[in-house]
Amino acid sequence: MALTSRSPQKRQKRSKQTLKKRVIKSAAAKLPARRSAVRSGIMVEAALAAFAHEVRTPLTGILAVSDLLATSDLDERERRWVDTIKAGAEHLAGLATLFVDAARSSASKLEVRQDFFDLRALARNSGDSLAGRAAAKGLQHAVAISERLPVFVIGDPVRLRAALENLIDNAVKFTERGSVTLKVGRVPMPGKVGVAFTVSDSGIGLSLAEIKKLFRPFSQANVTIASRFGGAGLGLSSVKQLARAMGGDIVVTPRPGGGTVFTLTVSLAKAKGPVSIMSGLDDEVALGPRETLRVLSVEDNPFGRVVLNAILSELGHHTEFIGRGEAAAERVAHGAFDAVLMDMVLPGINGIEAIRQIRALHSPHSRVAIIGVSGRDDDELASLAAGANAFLTKPVSPRALATALLEARRHAAGAT
Repeated sequence: MALTSRSPQKRQKRSKQTLKKRVIKSAAAKLPARRSAVRSGIMVEAALAAFAHEVRTPLTGILAVSDLLATSDLDERERRWVDTIKAGAEHLAGLATLFVDAARSSASKLEVRQDFFDLRALARNSGDSLAGRAAAKGLQHAVAISERLPVFVIGDPVRLRAALENLIDNAVKFTERGSVTLKVGRVPMPGKVGVAFTVSDSGIGLSLAEIKKLFRPFSQANVTIASRFGGAGLGLSSVKQLARAMGGDIVVTPRPGGGTVFTLTVSLAKAKGPVSIMSGLDDEVALGPRETLRVLSVEDNPFGRVVLNAILSELGHHTEFIGRGEAAAERVAHGAFDAVLMDMVLPGINGIEAIRQIRALHSPHSRVAIIGVSGRDDDELASLAAGANAFLTKPVSPRALATALLEARRHAAGAT
């Protein structure tokens, strides 16, 4: 009887041990797959970040030349052409931002920037973008911007503009006839600047089932419609991610009479203190007469060189170009430069290490004003930590570059 009573216990113990071994073996078998998936995700994110940097370099040129042309003596038709070119380039820059954010969304929480910027200017530019696209398609359009909007706020203007461009693009794309509208107004948010951007259209509309699918990554609300109008189904998931990261959300509702209404809300901080380089400073302040500077630009992309030379020449500065980071410190040590524009992605050593080498020089060369430039906004913290006085994210406008040079010179002077 003793043997009989112990036998089930032994069998149960063996069964538990066998099960435990199987679980461990199964987990061990899955581990390489998980590691491979993580590595694959990192590689995709790195590839998209590199893509964004490379795309934003020519976009800097398109936007810069558009800005310069806009200051020329153009007739109404030519000015519309310039505005169309600029709107298209800004949309491509926004898409690059959304693609990189989408790649990161599965691995980490989106980190938004906290920059001073001109909210009214952003709203006006978005309205101009909607008007231009609607007119090109023969649609009616309307833009209403509340007078209650503050001028300067703190938030992420790059991603916010990208999100709005996505909503505007969808509204125009899915509307064959009728109208598209943009309304920008305040919404209550205690201690914050709550803003609602409402984009509505008289287009094909959406069912409740389609609305539920809208915000899934790489998902189209309707496959038949997607094949007709195009699109990767990527943008709206990133727009929702951005809205929530900025303390808001996005909702979609049917428009009375047909069509769709998207309402994007964000929570922005009230601007206090001095305005930074992301602000929409008055053109005369940012682009007016300045002292002539001698600038060293470390840029390996030939197109980027042509663009920067055009902008800096228009601003009245003299520029010398080199293409490798390891040559930067030596050139600064033997030249009387007032400022250095340092691209972050270079052959040989990168821009971060090049900045460190310049800061390691003997005074006064070590105190030269340095501006980091990159198509990847993740490079900003590392650039400033290495010793840069300011940072610009591509695409770079003439106004932003002029203001960055001024700010960098002030910081460098204050460090002496």
